Amino acid sequence: MSRSTKGRRPIPPENIYRIDALEKWMRQKRYSASTIHTYLSLLKQFFAFHIPRLWNEITEQDIIDFNYNEIIRKNKAFATHNQFVNALKLFYRLHHDSLVIPENIERPRKVRKLPNVLTKQEVERIIQSTGNLKHRTLLALVYGSGLRIGEALRLEWTDVSRAEKLLYIRQSKGHKDRRVPLSDKQIKMLEDYYRAYRPRKYIFEGQDGGRYAHRSAQQVFKRAAHKAGIRRRVTLHTLRHSYATHLLEAGVGLRYIQDILGHSSPKTTMIYTHVSGKKIGEIKSPLEDLDI
Repeated sequence: MSRSTKGRRPIPPENIYRIDALEKWMRQKRYSASTIHTYLSLLKQFFAFHIPRLWNEITEQDIIDFNYNEIIRKNKAFATHNQFVNALKLFYRLHHDSLVIPENIERPRKVRKLPNVLTKQEVERIIQSTGNLKHRTLLALVYGSGLRIGEALRLEWTDVSRAEKLLYIRQSKGHKDRRVPLSDKQIKMLEDYYRAYRPRKYIFEGQDGGRYAHRSAQQVFKRAAHKAGIRRRVTLHTLRHSYATHLLEAGVGLRYIQDILGHSSPKTTMIYTHVSGKKIGEIKSPLEDLDI
């Protein structure tokens, strides 16, 4: 692990040793590689900020100072703030002989923002504006099965069950497996795409083999959305939000949508009841009953 510095001074070796210990603990608990990388990076930033203080000399006021100077003043995202709190809580639960009580570390107040959602017509325009068969198949698969982009890029041909009309999502968020619906139209697109590209292992592969890059997939969507005339801020994940909202508007129950999306809590899925404009638009205003 590389040592962060503040004014060219290294983080104290004792702090590095404790961070390394956390890394080993997280790996044996099978945390994802991305979570481990994020937590360790944030912890190194935190202890670099407080050089030359040792981990067991840190106080709750030190945490507040770091939050304010390095996260709030630098306008870091809510997710980054929350990840920092997660990392710090985990660190001080593992190394508990300190001045910090993990339960006293406060999380940022969560601001609920409704996700952007595309209409069916907008999704249609985006997919139609994609001339490349590989790119069109990727976007159709993400939207048509409500996938996270990482899930789509990890898909292998053995995960496709044409007989059952299902996609098998392996070890996704929270290390969970699940099955999602696969339509006849998606199956036809996948067959056409396979005949044209002959990918070896992954459904979507880069030019030199291996998984297609996340950044490349985002660029594909960005170009397609712009070409389709979508000017508001949308990302590939917007297709997943749109899929869930369109299922809800079609009368699919929240419990089924929760299973398809792989949400651990129904509260996460409930947000789509606030996004769906169809049901809201059908509500009759009491003004209509007034003789005005």
